[in-house]
Amino acid sequence: MFKAMINTETVSRFRRLGTITIFAVYFVILVGGIVRASGAGMGCPDWPTCFGQWVPPTDEAQLPANYHEIYAQRGYENTQFNPVKTWTEYTNRLVGVTIGFLILLTAWSSRIYLKTDKTIFYLAVSVFFLVGFQGWLGSTVVASNLKPFMITLHMLLALFIVALLIYTIARSQRDILARLDIRSLPDKFRIVLIVAMIMTLLQVAMGTQVREAVDFIAHNHAYIERQYWRDDFPVIFYIHRSFSSIILFTNLWLAWKIVRSVDKKSLLRRIGLSLAGLVITAIIAGISLDRLGMPPVAQPIHLLMANLIFGAQFFLFSCLNYAAKK
Repeated sequence: MFKAMINTETVSRFRRLGTITIFAVYFVILVGGIVRASGAGMGCPDWPTCFGQWVPPTDEAQLPANYHEIYAQRGYENTQFNPVKTWTEYTNRLVGVTIGFLILLTAWSSRIYLKTDKTIFYLAVSVFFLVGFQGWLGSTVVASNLKPFMITLHMLLALFIVALLIYTIARSQRDILARLDIRSLPDKFRIVLIVAMIMTLLQVAMGTQVREAVDFIAHNHAYIERQYWRDDFPVIFYIHRSFSSIILFTNLWLAWKIVRSVDKKSLLRRIGLSLAGLVITAIIAGISLDRLGMPPVAQPIHLLMANLIFGAQFFLFSCLNYAAKK
């Protein structure tokens, strides 16, 4: 009934658009991680303009001579124009606006499901409004002068938005996913996957606490002397680091069972191998942060991998649900 009422090519176009949108959201998470790691979050001390301009300046001479006093009166003391940080933050905003248009296009395209599965349409529209709220939250982050709690909330909402997008696209492709053969997977596979997702969320929660501590430490060190930051790490960092071993072996078990149980051309196999690669990459990035003096490039990579790991797990879980219903 589902395939008969909607053209197959139309369904494929929606899947492609949704997939592009999902990866675009991951890209903005990466850019946001770069902004945070480089300390460029206050590169634009106001919002939605940047130093009062829609296109930020490239030189301090383009600003009023008393701009320090102007922003001090607005609650942003020690505001110092830095063209690299300003344009890094401005690029982050431009990417965010582009994501907004992609989300809008995805929501508009989902209207084809109004007669077959209204939930898909409502989910896509909900994502659109959540992205709008995310934009408002971003302005609040700037207004709060980058309070760690607000930054963490901003990141967790991005994680939720991606999960909702993944579910929306998976639901729209349920007929395809129902053809997946999962009969050879162990009976406990689904339970282990759920446990793995819960562990990932716990790890992300601990990671945000570590990140908040790192922000505080970085501020105390004036964002230099990174090799000494590790001396001030809180206890939660060592729990976070040790817990990664359990996460590694759990996800490798999932990937191994998939590789051993499904066809080589199966979508599940690609997801399993991707999941293993993401976890290994995240741990390598984490080790470099711990042992190599907190290199800035490793911070956004570590953050992105954490988001991708949960996304891969959630998509795998959605695939299993629809495959089990055939």
